[in-house]
Amino acid sequence: MPNRPFRPCVHPGCALLVQGKEPYCPEHLKARRRRENEARPTTAQRGYSSRWRKAREAYLRAHPLCMCDQCAALGRVLPATVVDHVVPHRGDQRLFWDQSNWQAMSKPCHDRKTATHDGGFGNVRASST
Repeated sequence: MPNRPFRPCVHPGCALLVQGKEPYCPEHLKARRRRENEARPTTAQRGYSSRWRKAREAYLRAHPLCMCDQCAALGRVLPATVVDHVVPHRGDQRLFWDQSNWQAMSKPCHDRKTATHDGGFGNVRASST
């Protein structure tokens, strides 16, 4: 498979050439990611406190297997390591603590759901129809 052609870094004033899917040179990419991480609220600010960790551990003890739709449909048995909010809470504390909105999931299943349904990893959120 041919490589992508080199093109200039999109950071204003940078003359370095980049290849691949990233639009920035390594230096500016690192700086951009640092700025994005600084702008994002901490886990504690998003509600994931010691209270959450205790509730999560108790929920996983009560629900030790992945409850995702795909595992259920395939009869697959995977250990659950993540408590997922079925409907993303987006800061709503009532929805955050509503245990009927929780499901135990394996990490790979949770990552797949986040990427495809919740708009995670830069993807577009799935419509709620």
